[in-house]
Amino acid sequence: MPETISETPAKITFVAALLAPVTMKRAAKVSVIVGTILVFINQGDVIAAGMLPPIWKMVLTYMVPYSVSSYSTAAFMAELGQKR
Repeated sequence: MPETISETPAKITFVAALLAPVTMKRAAKVSVIVGTILVFINQGDVIAAGMLPPIWKMVLTYMVPYSVSSYSTAAFMAELGQKR
């Protein structure tokens, strides 16, 4: 499994790229930053009122940027592998 995008082997499959450590690390970083911003945008009024938003809403809010980032990174790596 590649640790960086530059280490992407030729003919890597989309699933292998999706499960690569570089993909998961990148997606986790994006999820923490973007997910936190989205929680405050979407649930800021609830938080400001001193209440905790439903956990499932917060989990989904973090999963969306994780999913988008991991998909785009894996698709790029698979495409890059095909060109090598």
